[in-house]
Amino acid sequence: MPRTAHVFRRALMSSAAAVLILVPLTGCSTSGAAQPPAAVTSASGAAERPNASESPNAPAPTQISIPSIGVTSQLMRLGLNADGTVEVPPADKGMTAGWYAGGAVPGEPGAAVVIGHNDTRFGKAVFHDLKRIAEGADITVLNGLGERTHFTVTGTETVSKSAFPSEKVYGETGDRVLRLITCDGSFDADGHPVDNLIVYATLS
Repeated sequence: MPRTAHVFRRALMSSAAAVLILVPLTGCSTSGAAQPPAAVTSASGAAERPNASESPNAPAPTQISIPSIGVTSQLMRLGLNADGTVEVPPADKGMTAGWYAGGAVPGEPGAAVVIGHNDTRFGKAVFHDLKRIAEGADITVLNGLGERTHFTVTGTETVSKSAFPSEKVYGETGDRVLRLITCDGSFDADGHPVDNLIVYATLS
């Protein structure tokens, strides 16, 4: 094999190694952190959330807007993974947030949960600036009928993924509340953020 071919092969391998090193550092998930309490398994083997919305016929949310940090995103529907953790939007949809359909419909009694990435391997994601949100900020959710529901931020919390407050976030409540979740904090050895940022909001 000509020497130039060897040089090209080594350069290609070096580039691939660099990509493998960089990619995990931009990954973000709620793996191990976003697990609803008291998840059960249905007869079909699928994990279900027993405390689902009491209004199953309420129109699903389609868009979320947070004017104070310049966020407007369509909402995809999220369910549960096989291990009982909540799904997150795929990395290639990093600029799209997701609504956890096992919780409440935003504006209905209960905790509605929206999850979005901070960053992915494709770069900056929808909730990249969520850490800048302030108490009193407005969050608007649009549903399939074109109706808008407004929430007011009451506080934020950064928690370790290993100590995620599942009951506080997903637990039963008679109030009409919204929680936003993204990644936060430093990186672990695998290049994943070790914390979650949680935003708490109530119906305006």
